[in-house]
Amino acid sequence: MGKTAKPKSLKATVTHLEMRTPPRTTPPLPVNLHATLMRATDIPLHFYRYLQWQVGREWHWGNRLRMKDEELAGIVHAKTTRIYVLSVDGAPAGFFELSETTDSNVELVYFGLMNHVRTRGLGQWMLGQALATAWSTTPARVSVQTNTLDHPAALPLYQRMGFEPVSQNQAIIRPLSDDEILAMAKARDDFGA
Repeated sequence: MGKTAKPKSLKATVTHLEMRTPPRTTPPLPVNLHATLMRATDIPLHFYRYLQWQVGREWHWGNRLRMKDEELAGIVHAKTTRIYVLSVDGAPAGFFELSETTDSNVELVYFGLMNHVRTRGLGQWMLGQALATAWSTTPARVSVQTNTLDHPAALPLYQRMGFEPVSQNQAIIRPLSDDEILAMAKARDDFGA
C-alpha cells in the first residue's frame, strides 16, 4: 500500500483584529440550552487535541495537532494560557483559548464550536464570555486573528462584538494529510468521530 498524496497547500488572507475597550454588554445565553463553560486547568493533552480536532478540522487547524507532547504542553500548560471548555447537555461542544503576552495584550488564540451546536446561537454568547474573561485582567488590548479559510461567520462576528481590523497578510496553510491523521490517531487515539 503506497502513501497517499499530500493535500495541496491552501492560500489564505489573515486578518488581524484588535479591541481597545471592553464591550459594553455581554450577550445572553440562548434560551432552552443547558450550557456550561469551565476553565480547564492543566488540560490533558489528549483532550486538548480532541477539542482541536473536533472544532478545527473543517477549518484546517493543524499546527497544534502536529506538535510533539513537550512542545504542546509548554504552550497549553503555560501560566499565561487560559483554556475554557463549553459543554452543552453535558457533552463537549467547543472551547476558547486565551494567551497573555508581555506587551499588555491578551490574544484570543482559538475560539470555536463543534459542528453539532453551530446552529444553536451559542457563538455570540461564548465570544462574549471569552471577551469578559480576556478583559478581566485589564489588558491594554485584546487581539484575535482569523483567515479566509475560517467559518464565514467568524470575521463578521468579531467585528460585531467590537474588534477592528488592524492589518492583513497572506499565508499558506498546510492541511493535515490522511497519513498524518492516521498516524496521530494510531499514536494517541485522540480523535473521536
